[in-house]
Amino acid sequence: MIIQTINLTKRYGKLVALSNLHLNIEEGECFGYIGPNGAGKTTTIRILATLLQPTWGEARVCGLTVGYESRKIRPLIGYVPDYFGAYDDMVVQEYLEFFASAYDIVGAQRKRVVGDVLELTDLAYKRDAPVNSLSRGMKQRLSVARVLLHDPKVLLLDEPASGLDPRARIEMRELLKELRRMGKTILISSHILPELADLCTSIGVLERGELVFQGSIDELIRRARLGTRVEVHVGGAAQKAAELLGRLPGVEHVEPSNGRVVVALSGDTHDFSFIAKAVLEAGLPLRELKEEQVNLETAFMRLTKGNVQ
Repeated sequence: MIIQTINLTKRYGKLVALSNLHLNIEEGECFGYIGPNGAGKTTTIRILATLLQPTWGEARVCGLTVGYESRKIRPLIGYVPDYFGAYDDMVVQEYLEFFASAYDIVGAQRKRVVGDVLELTDLAYKRDAPVNSLSRGMKQRLSVARVLLHDPKVLLLDEPASGLDPRARIEMRELLKELRRMGKTILISSHILPELADLCTSIGVLERGELVFQGSIDELIRRARLGTRVEVHVGGAAQKAAELLGRLPGVEHVEPSNGRVVVALSGDTHDFSFIAKAVLEAGLPLRELKEEQVNLETAFMRLTKGNVQ
C-alpha cells in the first residue's frame, strides 16, 4: 500500500477536521479525493505531505509513518498546494534550477532534469519568461514541474485545476494522464468532477471529516442508483403528465421540472414502455423518453446529502 491512513484524526480545538479516516491507495493509482468545502481534504493532504501532525491515528506513505519518519517521506513525494508560491521575480528556468539545487541536483544533471520537466509540462518555450508573466494555468503546470524535479513516487495535488480556464484544465488533465502512465501514484482533490471521472482509477468521498465512500467510480454510481428513474419530456404539459404518471402502478413518485418529468419506478419495475403508452393515449406531446443517467456529479450530490433521491 503506497498511501494508508489508520484512524487518522485531526482536531482543531472542538472542530473535528478528520475523524478516524481509513484510506488505502495502491501503487500506480490515480485517486480522486472529493467532498464539499471544509470536508477535510486539504487537511488530509497536508498530513500526508508531512506539513501537519495528526491528533491521533497514523498516516503512512510508502510504508513510512508521518511524524516518525517524515524526513524519509519527503524525498518520495511531490506536493502541489492549491495556490502558487512566491518567487515571482525569477524566470522559469531559474525558478526550477533553484528548487533542483534544494534537492542536491547539481551540474550537468541539473540542466538535464530541468530541461526534461520543462518538456514534460510543455513549458520549454517559456524557460526565459518571468514567472509573474505566466497565466494561472502555466503557473499550475510550473508547480507540477517543480515537484517532478526529484522524480517522486507519489504526487499530492490539492485542487490543481482550480480557477483554470477550459483549455488550461484540459492541458492539466492531459499532463496528469501522462504522469499516471509513467507509473506515478497520484492523489488529487478537485471540485471538477467530470474531469476526475475521466482521469481517476478510484474515488474517495469525504464529508464532515468522515470517509463515506472509497472505491471505483462505477461502484459509486451503482451505490447512488436506487431503482430505475426515467426522464419524460412533454414540453409544456409537465404538470398534466406528472398527475397522469403519478397514478400508474409501478411508479413510486414523480418530479415535474422545466417541461419534463422525472419518474421513479418501484424497485422491481424495469420496463418503462408503459409510460410512453400512457402519455400518448392521453394525447400529451411526448418528445423524449429515456432512462436517467447517473454520472459522478449526480452520485456525489446524492451521497453527500446522506440519501438517494
